[in-house]
Amino acid sequence: MIDAAGGFGVYVHWPFCARICPYCDFNVRKAGALDAERWARALKADLKWQHAQAPDAKLGSLYFGGGTPSLAPLSVIEAVIDEVGRLWGFGGAPEITLEANPNDVTLERARAWRAAGVTRLSLGVQSFRDDALRFLGRDHDAEEARRAIEIAARVFETYTFDFIYALPDETLADWRAAIASALAFTPPHLSLYQLTVEPGTAFDRQVQSGRWTPAGEDLTADAFDLAQEMTARAGLPAYEVSNHAAHENQSRHNLVYWRLGAYAGVGPGAHGRLHIGGERRATVAESDPARWLDRVEKTGTGVADIEPLDVDATEAEFLSFGLRLSEGISLQRWRRLVERELPNDEIAALESDGMLRREGDRLAATTDGRRVLNSVVSALALADRAQA
Repeated sequence: MIDAAGGFGVYVHWPFCARICPYCDFNVRKAGALDAERWARALKADLKWQHAQAPDAKLGSLYFGGGTPSLAPLSVIEAVIDEVGRLWGFGGAPEITLEANPNDVTLERARAWRAAGVTRLSLGVQSFRDDALRFLGRDHDAEEARRAIEIAARVFETYTFDFIYALPDETLADWRAAIASALAFTPPHLSLYQLTVEPGTAFDRQVQSGRWTPAGEDLTADAFDLAQEMTARAGLPAYEVSNHAAHENQSRHNLVYWRLGAYAGVGPGAHGRLHIGGERRATVAESDPARWLDRVEKTGTGVADIEPLDVDATEAEFLSFGLRLSEGISLQRWRRLVERELPNDEIAALESDGMLRREGDRLAATTDGRRVLNSVVSALALADRAQA
């Protein structure tokens, strides 16, 4: 069944970075020389293929992610924005987000991105402490981060920046000071991510060799609670587990993911969710940039795999994404997509434990529930499949 309730967006992946961070498990490559015209042609060709799959979708957002899209030639960014507008059209005030490293941001470049159509800058700040930035493998310092935020606030209608917490040896007092320093900029949106050690990353190898130990569960839980309290008092409540903003500044593009919307995934390694042939399907692009270019030039798209999403896959995404949001999920929409009721007994048990709250048609995780969201989702999914 085609369900357009979650909206539609376009994600463009730029896979190149000046430096690969030790915590990163995204599809990234070290930046080098490239043919800007070839990349622009390939991205436009893939966008045309994506549009053919979703010609009537109502576009709500365009997001340049990575990798480091702020390293992309301006001509490529301009070409993508123009082509997306030509194919789907930008209605009203579009949200067009560009991720950027602070040291790529100058007033001249910010104005050029804005002139190209970018409306929202997402800055990978991560910390205002130089020692923390060195540990995280970032190639900017605290002063560059602050300067980039000031430029973003001057040029763009809205912006956001990321912080990472639960670093080794970071105390709760350190984290309190970090949040306070971030809130001092009165940002319209703030993302606060717990440091996680992903398999296969440089950090994973360091932890396995005993070079450092991740923060303990008690400290990370206290840090999470502190972030909820301080951001809420500052008018930036958590609308998602790691994202904080007043309603008008919530990320429209990321809400497409969390609300189980449809999105075109363009660029090396990009994932998408499209309604094709009357069913929701997952698309996965070729991950290697050179092979992606070759595939597009030979076939018209970089998509290497298209798989239908069955009921179990839809259930898993619906719960794990939707319950990340403070608004939760619609039980009516659940019944329409999964074609069965969520188990009332399990919901009642999780409500009793303070993990869930139910208000009319909405089911949402509480603050305590979002802290242990994986456990909550697993309990619901196991109970649901047991009754299926």
